[in-house]
Amino acid sequence: MSTEPEQRQRAKNMVLLHREDCDELLEQAAERGAKRCLEQLGLENGHAARDISELRSLLEAWRDARRTAWQTAVKLATSCLLAALLVGVAIKLKLLGGGP
Repeated sequence: MSTEPEQRQRAKNMVLLHREDCDELLEQAAERGAKRCLEQLGLENGHAARDISELRSLLEAWRDARRTAWQTAVKLATSCLLAALLVGVAIKLKLLGGGP
């Protein structure tokens, strides 16, 4: 249990705020934190929205290029396999001018 002097000291250190004042302080703190975060990321000059939009576009272009590269590789492998099968069938049927 706490003694009376401890309770008085605790009461002296207490701050009472109205809910609106507390909300305003929290909002200000959140804004400062967001600004500090943008500064640390190098996006504090007012162009953050445009920069992030450009980064998203660049990332989407990278994803599209990667997807297209995989599709091209699969198409190339499939085409080579089909060509090899056709050459094999032609040889088997002696359509390529093989021996007697």
